[in-house]
Amino acid sequence: MPNNNQLYYGDNLDILRQHVPNESVDLIYLDPPFNSDATYNVLFKTHAGDESRAQIEAFDDTWHWGPQAEEEYEELTRGRTTVEVARFIQAMRTVLGDSDMLAYLVMMAPRLLEMRRVMKPTANIYLHCDPTASHYIKILMDAIFEPKHFINEIIWCYETGGRARNSFPRKHDTILRYGLSEKPAFFPAQIALPRDFSTMHETIRIDEDGRRYQANIKGGKEYRYYEDDGVLPNDWWVDIQALNPAAKERLGYPTQKPLALLDRIILSGTQPGDVVLDPFCGCGTAVDAAQQLDRQWIGIDITYIAIDLIVKRLQHRYGDKIRDSFTTNGIPKDVESADALFARNPFDFERWAVSIVNGQPNQKQVGDRGVDGRIRFDAGMDAPGMAIVSVKGGQQLNPAMVRDLAGTMAHENADMAVLVTRSEPTRGMLDAAASSGVYQLSRALNRYPRIQIMTVAELLDGKRPQMPPIYLPYIQAKSRGDSKAVPLF
Repeated sequence: MPNNNQLYYGDNLDILRQHVPNESVDLIYLDPPFNSDATYNVLFKTHAGDESRAQIEAFDDTWHWGPQAEEEYEELTRGRTTVEVARFIQAMRTVLGDSDMLAYLVMMAPRLLEMRRVMKPTANIYLHCDPTASHYIKILMDAIFEPKHFINEIIWCYETGGRARNSFPRKHDTILRYGLSEKPAFFPAQIALPRDFSTMHETIRIDEDGRRYQANIKGGKEYRYYEDDGVLPNDWWVDIQALNPAAKERLGYPTQKPLALLDRIILSGTQPGDVVLDPFCGCGTAVDAAQQLDRQWIGIDITYIAIDLIVKRLQHRYGDKIRDSFTTNGIPKDVESADALFARNPFDFERWAVSIVNGQPNQKQVGDRGVDGRIRFDAGMDAPGMAIVSVKGGQQLNPAMVRDLAGTMAHENADMAVLVTRSEPTRGMLDAAASSGVYQLSRALNRYPRIQIMTVAELLDGKRPQMPPIYLPYIQAKSRGDSKAVPLF
């Protein structure tokens, strides 16, 4: 596949407007982040002003009413959209007030408008949500795509842990399918399920070509049902289960969807070479499915940890050569852009710095004791070795930082440590790191500095910490006897 696949780090609204041309996409799948685990009282609670948040989660799935939502509301209702969308948003403010639910709808509206712009006339859009907001989203999509272009409301049923005491268990999601015409692209043969003849009380017959079929007579006409033709899934899907905790494809991403679900959606509306867009790509299931099915793809996410996870996921599944098949955009490529990332979002800077040394960043910026991530490597034993990563984005550096890191190493029972700095370390820091000793595998003569200091400039130049073969982050390290283990050499 040519290098037409694109992975973007940033706000999907800006990226859609700046980088995705009109009528260029064949299918859109989106699973917008939404905090469905919160109580309804919280979702409809009104807010005054812009709340500061003490904790920043890697997979933040909550929308809040604040100045940004207010600004977007004004743009939507003052002529920068269609009359239908403006009226819908105004009506929702009357009903919902300045709530998180309204913030969700206000933030989704301009993004859905941009998605409509980039869709080809034959394209489909599949929006994945849950019953908390699906009824509001459906009306919003009616306003954007027109009610006559609504195709399906697909109910995805699944069994997961946990049962409600005061309500029927909530065990389904909603997937809304719209097009830009009454007949968008649809390829039923690509998603047909095996036909189960045991549910039909007719004799199994064989035609002149040797094909097995059953038949019945209606109105004097014979209708044949061939076994190898399969049957189209209904609009309620019970044959694809949510990922269980032990699933091989699970990556630890809280909203991860199974590949089988995205396979069905992509196959239903595209053919090889078509373009699939996921503007909230999360851990990259749609991207992975599109790659596997020989479709071109565009993935966008606003969290760096998601972008890094997708790169590692594709690399783990398809090998290092996969990096030549897509372009990653928005990631620092020089010191100036790294500094800009730090100024814009210090936590994302930390996660970027951890990932560039092939570590796994923390999911939360709280209580990290100076540990911003961890690197796991092949230590020649049943359990992998571990190095902790600490990132210092500020300019005030001193030897105490290295001594503190040595103490944290002991507390974490880590084998090694890497300190990443934006500016050059002091001579005292280098001396403190050198005095920390070396790490040596019992099976080899290789010796590695126990604490290593690396600058952002060095990392951007391609320099990496000295250590044994590293396991890809996010992918669970297999035992040494498992050929599927993927260390980085």
